[in-house]
Amino acid sequence: MKIEKDVLKKIALDAIDKRRETILSIGDSIYNEPELGYKEFKTAEKVKQVFESMGIPYEDKIGITGLKGKIKGKSAKYNVAVMGELDSVISPKHPDSDPKTGAAHCCGHNCMIAGIIGVAYALKETDIMESLSGDVSIMAIPAEEFVEIGYRNELIQSGAISFIGGKQEFIKLGAFDDVDVAIMQHTFSSENEGDSGIKAEAGYSANGFVGQEIQFIGKEAHAGSAPHAGVNALNAAMIALTAINAQRETFREKDYIRVHPIITRGGDLVNVIPSDVRLENYVRGANVEAILSATEKVTRSWHAGADAMGAKCIVNTLPGYFPIKPNENLQEIMYQNLKQLLGEANVRKHGEHSCGSSDVGDVASIVPTIHARIGGASGNFHSDDYRLVDRELAYLGAAKALTLCVIDLLYNEAQEAERVVEAFEPVYTKAEYLKNWGSIGEQFK
Repeated sequence: MKIEKDVLKKIALDAIDKRRETILSIGDSIYNEPELGYKEFKTAEKVKQVFESMGIPYEDKIGITGLKGKIKGKSAKYNVAVMGELDSVISPKHPDSDPKTGAAHCCGHNCMIAGIIGVAYALKETDIMESLSGDVSIMAIPAEEFVEIGYRNELIQSGAISFIGGKQEFIKLGAFDDVDVAIMQHTFSSENEGDSGIKAEAGYSANGFVGQEIQFIGKEAHAGSAPHAGVNALNAAMIALTAINAQRETFREKDYIRVHPIITRGGDLVNVIPSDVRLENYVRGANVEAILSATEKVTRSWHAGADAMGAKCIVNTLPGYFPIKPNENLQEIMYQNLKQLLGEANVRKHGEHSCGSSDVGDVASIVPTIHARIGGASGNFHSDDYRLVDRELAYLGAAKALTLCVIDLLYNEAQEAERVVEAFEPVYTKAEYLKNWGSIGEQFK
């Protein structure tokens, strides 16, 4: 007997509400134990325990800490991935940061994991999947934040990972090989979006970027009595930074270029001419052509600073994240479900372009993907004034929106999933992605 889609959706919403306290508790537990990328062992264990409690078969230790559970439908016609992120950021002044590491969940990733766990409860603890023509992969993915570049490069050099970002690593390891459609959401702060009445956005575009590690190598000398005998690597870096600032007027507004380096090592002793100065940098932009053009200018500036001082400069350019462009068909499905949940007046179909970045753009270059945003937070993200002010919306609202989209995609012999897949034009195959974007740093050697 065929069950109407609206009935399935009500069953799903009721199942999530039934598990309300459990979902809230899991989200809070993750919030209280923030971990940085590729170090999310406690968080991964919590997801693993949920999978085991529901009898969901899973693969773990994907990219060190990642997990992928699969919930079977009545057929395996399509596979929809529902994604969440395990890691936190560093914000040592945040009141809920880890006192040892400075890690804090002031980016909403704990809400994402609570959301995908809510999806798992809705689909596994009901008979909904018996009416859906496809499988659902619940993915808990590490290391979305492109941080601690030196540490992660050590992991790469040791062979533990191949990419800085977790979804990139999932692509490389084949976790997306059987995925036809990917959906996810991210918590956001509507009060900082210029419209406090908006509770959700169905999709948005965002910058991509490349990352850089820069080392200036000079020559030590006594800073007081013999600076003429040294080569000041810090001065070389400062000249380079000035050169980069001089380039900014050449960046076109429509490309949304952002360049924001930090000095991670400025010298060793104040009375010794700095001979080893290191920086990390992003070059962000709305499209690949603009990113590469800006990166060429920035890289040229690094070397110019070194040349001016007679220092040596080593620049290691890394594949960052691909720009995000929402899939219009998935965006419409998400929009309709958000309107049902939150009311049309509280939902935007398409948010303004974001100059931030996420490795979901890499996934979206290969398979049709949507990255919605759901409210519940206040303050500035990655900051000590970030607060989670509406757990119901951030945790349960996320779970409900994602689950309703899964039902739309896989109901009625997965006609919507089929439509989305057939209309999709990938930027890359997996092999092309690994060859072209994965080795993009080779252009700047």
